[in-house]
Formats: sequence, structure tokens, C-alpha cells
Amino acid sequence: MEFETVIGLEVHIQLSTKTKIFSGASAAFGADPNENIDPLTFGLPGTLPVLNRQVAVSAIKLGLALNCEIRRFNQFARKHYFYPDLPKGYQISQYEEPICEHGRLVIRLDDEIERVVGITRIHMEEDAGKNIHDARTKSSLIDLNRAGVPLLEVVSEPDIRSAAEAASYLKTLRQIARYLEISDGNMEEGSLRCDANISLRPTGQLKFGTRTEVKNINSFKFVERALNYEIARQLSILKGGGQVIQETRLFDSTSGTTHPMRSKEESADYRYFPDPDLPPLIVEESWVEKVRSKMPKLPEELRQMLIEDLGLTPYDASVLTAEKENVDFFLECYQVSKNAKAASNWITSELFGLLNKDERGIADSPISARNLGELLTRIDGGEISGKMAKEVFEEAFKTGQSPSDIIQAKGLKQISDESELLPIIEQILETSPNQLAEYFSGKEKLRDYFVGQVMKATKGSADPKKLNLLLDKELGRRKDG
Repeated sequence: MEFETVIGLEVHIQLSTKTKIFSGASAAFGADPNENIDPLTFGLPGTLPVLNRQVAVSAIKLGLALNCEIRRFNQFARKHYFYPDLPKGYQISQYEEPICEHGRLVIRLDDEIERVVGITRIHMEEDAGKNIHDARTKSSLIDLNRAGVPLLEVVSEPDIRSAAEAASYLKTLRQIARYLEISDGNMEEGSLRCDANISLRPTGQLKFGTRTEVKNINSFKFVERALNYEIARQLSILKGGGQVIQETRLFDSTSGTTHPMRSKEESADYRYFPDPDLPPLIVEESWVEKVRSKMPKLPEELRQMLIEDLGLTPYDASVLTAEKENVDFFLECYQVSKNAKAASNWITSELFGLLNKDERGIADSPISARNLGELLTRIDGGEISGKMAKEVFEEAFKTGQSPSDIIQAKGLKQISDESELLPIIEQILETSPNQLAEYFSGKEKLRDYFVGQVMKATKGSADPKKLNLLLDKELGRRKDG
């Protein structure tokens, strides 16, 4: 019997707000343990939550980007569970009335194959604190800095059919969140976390199989590894005639395996009810339209523009739009150079190569987009050769000087004037009688020898196009003469 994989993802996106979702405590990452706390974080009696408006704005932005319906009336609920990292004994979340519903996200595999994944809901909630277990001292510590930090939970439909699709979905969602500037999407710092629900069913069967949940996967690589392992584990059980147990499992990145954590809870276990301390949130149409009017262009729209309007390949367009900083740099460079292909090539090969070597991002590039655009303009205008430009580029990257200053300081200029080039060509031919005779006898490869000698004589400054044109003209004249 053949089986089909069914995957649904629950992704928690930590928002880049200055303060927590319901209090004025700092939401900054990296503080000393229990530094970003206040009475509400501790759940002290008499403390009351007040919604951070920016959290709702971020939710509306993401909902619009994922083609969701924005709920006009939505409410917060209490989700009860009793862990040390949740001092109140409940998490403030949303349940029956989330802010966004019924959306979709287009993902792409290998730049060609597109898949549409349904979005069930997006809801706002607060994060829990962090338990730190020290096996050496056999003790547990609690850091509440993260408690109350705002999250958006994005719940997909069970439309994903492979680990590769899951990774693509997660990367696309992170990319959109970063373009919207609502989250840095840093998985290493916990800004993007993923819970995956996986089940298998006989191919062609409509009814879902028994699912397991793998919790808190924190990298794209681990998502694929965890899902592939869990798919293989369930397949082995089913083909052996066994039954999959519904449970929550944890992924061990060292061994690449999952292991049981607890039995899977259902919504009834959390005893949801509307939070009496928070009034319903009413989202007026005018508010949604105001947010929509300030939305940036999203990666897919920019990708299509680079392909259709500027003639870039799908691969180059995907590389440039992978990060907002990359495509912003490219567009500024293109505005100066007016040469989209050259700008793309220099950014994705030369610039990215040096940045990767130094482990720097494009925001830290010593060469500005405008300066690179001016360098490309000089190449296209015949002022300097490609070889010279590369020398200038590397010097600019190393020193931070502008290409114009380097060109002027080094006296770099491409020789394209016929009155300068032709005498050099004539001299090379005059001093190479043997090679010239062999060339005329049929050894046409010796033409490259003449080109090389002219380049040597001009220290690489000869305009290649002009050089080849004049050389052919002079060789033809001597042959006929």
C-alpha cells in the first residue's frame, strides 16, 4: 500500500516591537536573565493587560500579505496550562475569534513549480518564559524575559505534502515577515519557531491519518530532517501493521530523531474562555485600508517585476529578492547604471562573493549601490575595461574609497582612441614578422598572440572591442598589400 504525507505547520513569529504585547516591559532580545520584567509579567494580583497597538498593526499587515480575511470583531482568550514559565497559569491568546482567517500562501520549488498552501488563521498571543534545565546541578532556572513578548501564530491548512515543501513554506513566510519589517525572523534567537503536525494516509483516501506533533523546530535544515525522520517512522509503523499514536514529540538535532514528549492535547484541555480583562478588538475598515496603503512591495511582486520588466532570469530574480536589503541595493544600483543584467551579475557574483568571505551582509557593504552603479556606467561607456573594473571594485571593497577616486588616483583609463591604439598595433605587427608570416600561412590562432601583445604594451588598458576591430582591419590591409 502506498501512503501520502499530510503536513500542517504552526509557525510562531516573534514581533519586533519595543515593548511586550500587554505591558510596557522591554521586548528586546539578549538582556540578562529576568531583566525585562514587570508586575504583569509575574502575574501579580491586580495587574491588568493593555494591548500594544503595534501588535495588531503587524497582524493586519501579515494578514493582508497572506490574502486573509481581516476579522472586524476579534477577542482574546485565556489558554490554561500550568508550567513554571507561565506565572499567571494561563497564556493570553486568541481562539474562536482570531484577527485573520482564510488566507493562502504561494510557495515555489526549484523556481518553477508553484504550490498554494491555505492559511487557516493568524492570531496574536504572548510568549511564555524559558525554563533552563541544568543537569549538572540537577536544578531548573526560569528566565521570564521572553514572557509576554508578542507573537503571531500562523496556522496552515494540511496542504503540505513533503518536508521540502514545508521548508519552502517556512522560508517564504519568513521572507514576507522580514519584508514587512514586523520581525527579524532570526531562528537562532527564537524569532521564528515551527511546530509541525504530520500524518500519513493511504493514497487516495480522504480521511486523515493519526497525527503527531513535533515541537519547536528552530532551523530550516532541522525542519526537513525532523519531518523526513517522522515520515519514515510513521511509514515503518503503518507498513508493519501497527498504529501511530497521537502524541507530541521533540526533535533531537544531534541524533536526527524524534522522541515522545507527552500525549497530544486537544483544545478542551486548555479550557479556553474569553479574557475578561481585555475588551474585544474592533478592526474598522478604515484602519485596514490605512495599513494597506503603507504596505511595501512584497517579494513575489518584485520577483515578477525583475523578470518581466528588467529581463532577469528567474534564478537571478529569486536570489536578489531573497532579502529585502538585496533587492533594494540592486534597484538603487540599476537606477544609476540602467543595466539590469550587469548590476545583477556584479552583485550576485563579485559583491556577494566578497561579503560571504568576510561573513558580512549587504547592509555592511563597503561599496554603496550608487558607487557600484557608477562603476558599471564607466564600463558601459568604454572608460574602463572589465578587468580594470574588477581591480577597482576589489580596491573599493578593501578601502571603502569610491571607484571614481580610485580610478583617478591610479590613472586608470581605457584606450579607445584610434590615434593611440593603431600605432601600437602597427608596432607589434612590425616587430613580429615570423608570427605574422605564420598567421598569413593559415595559423589563425596567432591572432590571439597579437591581441595579447597589444594588451601587454598598454598594460591592459586597450578597449577590447576597438582593439579587435583595428587589428582585423590592419591584418586585412597587410594581407591585401
